[in-house]
Amino acid sequence: MKRLTIKKLYYSISEVSEMTSLKPYVLRYWETEFPQLRPSKNRAGNRIYRANDIKIIERIKKLLYEEKYTIQGAKKKLQQELSRSKPDGNPQLGLNLSGEDKNKVIEELRRELQNILGILDNK
Repeated sequence: MKRLTIKKLYYSISEVSEMTSLKPYVLRYWETEFPQLRPSKNRAGNRIYRANDIKIIERIKKLLYEEKYTIQGAKKKLQQELSRSKPDGNPQLGLNLSGEDKNKVIEELRRELQNILGILDNK
């Protein structure tokens, strides 16, 4: 399996196919089965995949090929994982924080926001 390295903002279906070792028809099929996978299309109508799309593809691939989920099971599992998304809408995909860790993250975010407010007040 090739190592996934994301360096551009957008990738074509052939690039994603090569990166993930999946055939383009598999990627197109997964779009019909997984509502979370909806790559945009450019003016020419070609699919353009973003980093988040590729992460979802990699997760679907792992669920189906390594963890041996059925399509229905993978859909359900992916939906559960994505329902625990970060505020920016990007999936956590396997990142589960304990209560104490969540509190640390919240405190860090609070400090950062206070710093930003301080900067804005000084302008």
